[in-house]
Amino acid sequence: MSPTATGRSDPGRRDRIIDACLDVIAEAGVAGTSHRRVAARAGVPLGSMTYHFTGMDELLHEAFGRFATSVSDGFEQVMAAARDLDAAQRAVVDLITRDVLTDQRDLVLTHELYTLAAREPAFRDITNAWMARSRRALERHFDPTTARLLDALIEGLTIHRALDTEAHDPAVVATAVGRIAGPGAP
Repeated sequence: MSPTATGRSDPGRRDRIIDACLDVIAEAGVAGTSHRRVAARAGVPLGSMTYHFTGMDELLHEAFGRFATSVSDGFEQVMAAARDLDAAQRAVVDLITRDVLTDQRDLVLTHELYTLAAREPAFRDITNAWMARSRRALERHFDPTTARLLDALIEGLTIHRALDTEAHDPAVVATAVGRIAGPGAP
C-alpha cells in the first residue's frame, strides 16, 4: 500500500490546516480558535497540529500572513491595471466601493488580524508588510504622502462600508479620492 493510501504522507496537509484556521477564525474569532477546532475543520488528526506548527501563534501567523498576502495581491493587480492618473483614481474608488473586504469572511479576518496585532506586537510585521505593499501599489501613480493618505482612506471607508447600515454612494467616495489625489491636491 502506498504512503498516501495509508494516510502517512499528505503533502497538502499543512496548507489545509492553514486554510482551515482562517475559516475557524472567520467563524469563531481568534479567541475561539483552537488546535482541536482547526484539526477538525481540516480533517486531520489533532497530532498533525504540533507536527506542522510549534504552537497556535505560529499557526495564526502563517494563516494571517497568507490572508494578508492574498488581499495585497488583489490590491496590487487593481492598481497595476490603471494606466494613468484618472484610471488610478477610479481604481481607488473601486477598491473602496467594491473590491476590498467584499464579504463578511474577509471583513472578520481583517478585524481579527488588526485586533491581534494591536494586542500582540509579534503580529505587527504582517500588518506593516500589508500596509507597505498597499502603499507601494499606490505609489505607482501617486507620491508617497498621497499614497499614505489614500491607504488610510481605503482602510477607513472600507471599514465604514462594511459596517454601516446604509449604502455608501460611490460618488461621495470619488469626491474624497479626488480631494486627496486630484489635480491641485496638496
